[in-house]
Amino acid sequence: MRKLPEYITEEELHTLVSDPKVRRNKKKITTYLLAFYQCLRVSELIKLTRDCYDHKTGFLAIKQAKGKKDRNIPLDKNCVRLIKHLPINKSVRTLERWIKSDALRVLKRDLHFHSLRHSGATHYLTEKKWNIRFLQQFLGHSSINTTQVYTHVKNTDLAKAMWGELE
Repeated sequence: MRKLPEYITEEELHTLVSDPKVRRNKKKITTYLLAFYQCLRVSELIKLTRDCYDHKTGFLAIKQAKGKKDRNIPLDKNCVRLIKHLPINKSVRTLERWIKSDALRVLKRDLHFHSLRHSGATHYLTEKKWNIRFLQQFLGHSSINTTQVYTHVKNTDLAKAMWGELE
């Protein structure tokens, strides 16, 4: 069985981007927030430019994603101000090193870049109560089974469901 990437909560994301060393680097903040809130793959993130965002519709165009597919997704309100910091102009390897070192230092967690995509997907499903089909479309998956792999259930939520404490 394949090991799934770890995930972080929105609170942990904000702890990460509030770190003084991270705060000094606008590209890092932009990278982490876009990867989480837009559930982006590292390859999608490095291709983003300011022109990918349509101010009129509020949608972000993801071009030539995995499988050479394009998709348009709504831009989270937390990310609109970040568009001015695009393009990132860093390599995949650089972004992977950033998250690995910052997450170890700040969160004491061994995260990979793809963990941010999993974290965002889990956030939308469990915290924002998105329908799994909406999430599938947002992530650009052709199969709902793939989307299910991206969503993690917190033990606390499982316990609340068992004991009837979930809304």
